[in-house]
Amino acid sequence: MKTIQMTVEDDLLARVDARVKVLGLTRSAFARDAFREALRRFDELELEQRQIAGYRKTPPNPTEFDIPEADHAWGDNPWSTA
Repeated sequence: MKTIQMTVEDDLLARVDARVKVLGLTRSAFARDAFREALRRFDELELEQRQIAGYRKTPPNPTEFDIPEADHAWGDNPWSTA
């Protein structure tokens, strides 16, 4: 594990300190969790952008996602617990 030094605004640090106190975390643990969450969001956005680009490059056939009427679920599913 590496030690880093950061500069943050006073008001941001005050909010972080208040939150870590409630959560019972350290600033470092809070920052690690925030970094992980930010990276997860960026990864997800990147995948979405790649999917959009793929569909723009090769659009789906207009009937590709059609579902036959017999295959529609109308709430009378025999596996339903309702």
